[in-house]
Amino acid sequence: MPAWVKGAATDIEAAIAAAADLLGAARTPVIAGLNAEVSAIRAAFDLAGRVGASLDTDGAAGTYAGLGALSRVGAMTSTPAEVVGRADAVLVLGTSPAKSELLGRIEATAPTRGRAAGAARQLLRLDSTNEGGVLTELARLRAYLRGHLAEESPIGALAATLAAAQYVAVLYDPAEIGEMGVETVQGLVVDLNDRTRAFSLAVSGGRNQDRAVVPVSAWTTGQAPRVGLGRRVPEHDPWRFDAARQVASGEADAALWIASLPTDRPDWLGQVPSIALVGEANPDAAEVVIAVGVPGRDIGGVLWNETRGALTYWPAQTGDPPRRTCPRPPPFWGG
Repeated sequence: MPAWVKGAATDIEAAIAAAADLLGAARTPVIAGLNAEVSAIRAAFDLAGRVGASLDTDGAAGTYAGLGALSRVGAMTSTPAEVVGRADAVLVLGTSPAKSELLGRIEATAPTRGRAAGAARQLLRLDSTNEGGVLTELARLRAYLRGHLAEESPIGALAATLAAAQYVAVLYDPAEIGEMGVETVQGLVVDLNDRTRAFSLAVSGGRNQDRAVVPVSAWTTGQAPRVGLGRRVPEHDPWRFDAARQVASGEADAALWIASLPTDRPDWLGQVPSIALVGEANPDAAEVVIAVGVPGRDIGGVLWNETRGALTYWPAQTGDPPRRTCPRPPPFWGG
């Protein structure tokens, strides 16, 4: 297992000792990224409880766009299996969902259940290349569905197509369209349900594991991520425990970045003494860098499976026995 301290190659024991010294000397450390298998996420929460750290995630922008809208307007959602099995019209918003594995399944199949069984599936797109961007076009689409606009236009034709479908699925990435965009999607789904059946499904073209972190955080602390354990009880605050904000303001004095699934390293990581546990190691990524196995490639691990909409076990490519399981919730951190 390759490891480096201040850019110099070293053995794993020395790197772990340097990392422990760095975290032990910190007063307000942050643990961020959490782009890893569930066992590593659980360990990160346990460590945060021991050293009084706060936790933030790689995909927090999308998580809080979704949670913020959910808290105000609710959501009408479906599952990947339902969309693949029932939807005869799939509206893809923006560019990120087009990169997801789920869209490939949707394109390659047709509805097999419900009222739309046997019908041809229409794949429809609404992206930022349209004048005004996704949010403006969503608002226009709702105006047509509500009868506030009636002139002929591509958006008007899209509204008519959706209203005539048997089962509509709206695919979107909360990080791409933002909180207001998510609220507008939910309003669109409500409008469509006056005419037909319609549901939303959040997907992502990225590789972050925020949808694994959210339940782990809930069963571990009773809170959503962006939670602080500095006072030995969980405190949830999306603004206060934003890792980038804490580093920029000088509140955080050390950072542990966890990304066994490769993802972009944040710019703020080099602004405080830092440790990086990463699947793709760069000696200059942090003061202490330790290369770890990539789940689903080098090691087996439980990850969020977007095509199933659930936590599933991904075996290592080197021969772990294939199985599908969900981890049992651990006891409260430190207990």
